[in-house]
Amino acid sequence: MLTGKQKQYLKSEAVSLPAYVQIGKEGMTSSVVQSVEDVLLARELVKVKINQNSDEDIRDTASLLAEKLDCEIVQIIGRNCVLFKQKEKKSHYELP
Repeated sequence: MLTGKQKQYLKSEAVSLPAYVQIGKEGMTSSVVQSVEDVLLARELVKVKINQNSDEDIRDTASLLAEKLDCEIVQIIGRNCVLFKQKEKKSHYELP
């Protein structure tokens, strides 16, 4: 579980990130979940965007991804969410 300070730090880091994963009209498919998992393993912090043509709800999508991938929801704004899963060794982020 992330503390408030840790979430603030990760939010500031996520501002400059592009949306590495975008969810389109197909919705939450297994390939989307796999893509998010791959980016989490490589980068630890990922921004997911739901495109305008999708019927998915961002809160439901973020909760589902967090549950399936055992990661933390850092932030939900508009149609974007930021997810975080820290590596055991050699993490890119030094959490406060």
